[in-house]
Amino acid sequence: LMQHLPAKLINGGIAGIVGVTCVFPIDLAKTRLQNQRQGQQVYKSMVDCLIKTVRSEGYFGMYRGAAVNLTLVTPEKAIKMAANDFFRCHLSKDGRGLTVFREMLAGCAAGMCQVIITTPMEMLKIQLQDAGRLAAQQRKPGIIPPNRLVTTNVVLSRSYNVVPNTSPRAVSATQIARELLHSQGIQGLYKGLGATLLRDVPFSIVYFPLFANLNKLGKPSPDAAAPFYWSFISGCVAGSTAAVAVNPCDVVKTRLQSLSKGANEETYSGIIDCFSKVMKREGPSAFLKGAGCRALVIAPLFGIVQVMYFIGVGEFIMSQSSLKLISD
Repeated sequence: LMQHLPAKLINGGIAGIVGVTCVFPIDLAKTRLQNQRQGQQVYKSMVDCLIKTVRSEGYFGMYRGAAVNLTLVTPEKAIKMAANDFFRCHLSKDGRGLTVFREMLAGCAAGMCQVIITTPMEMLKIQLQDAGRLAAQQRKPGIIPPNRLVTTNVVLSRSYNVVPNTSPRAVSATQIARELLHSQGIQGLYKGLGATLLRDVPFSIVYFPLFANLNKLGKPSPDAAAPFYWSFISGCVAGSTAAVAVNPCDVVKTRLQSLSKGANEETYSGIIDCFSKVMKREGPSAFLKGAGCRALVIAPLFGIVQVMYFIGVGEFIMSQSSLKLISD
């Protein structure tokens, strides 16, 4: 199982890059929708958010923060896939298939390995994605007294011109990372680590076994591979189901990782504090903010990953075999 690891990593990497490029704008909408508080809505829905973003920040405004993701998605996917394979390999010692429990265990362990990269990546991505929402909120008349934006820390107060009606000066991920490291050390980058684990571990526990079993249904015989389209659909269904299931943790994570707050947006001291404040002030429905976006993001992402694996791009590059599509 382990000898194809380099090929697997290439597959995961290419899939990650293709996937991020396709769905990043939807992910940006998700972050902005999750960060909105009641009575201060700048965006009504995902589509509304994307239209307003393009209008005020241009087409590439939808891709703010994408560079961080593109840089780090390959190592992230690589760690997750390699870990999942490694643990599956070790848990199925007896040569028989894995039980669902063991599949969950492998998925869980993979999820725990992956946060090493996920947390700082999303921490930086969220600051960049949310900057435009804060700027728009500042420009929107009637919501906020014209005093300056309430910034909770030095790092980001510099990223905005506080004069209303001017577009915020763009900061780069490297600047944010540097200033965070400078002011808070490495833990500054790992803010929201607990919430990331709370989201990614259950996600993996739901996703991997669900995918494996859905995929099994499509196999013509136990030894044959499931058809191409079936793997794709299985990946989409398993991915979106798992994504919606862990959405409450994703909302909490987004809120905890956003350093800059708009006026009268509360700060949170930790996961439990955030859960209870959101519940009290915004009600249970707030935990489903961005769930539709997240399902839309995750489904193609994981579908594309399965497709890459299936075609065997990595194996082809490592010249172990011809592309599946050609040989059929």
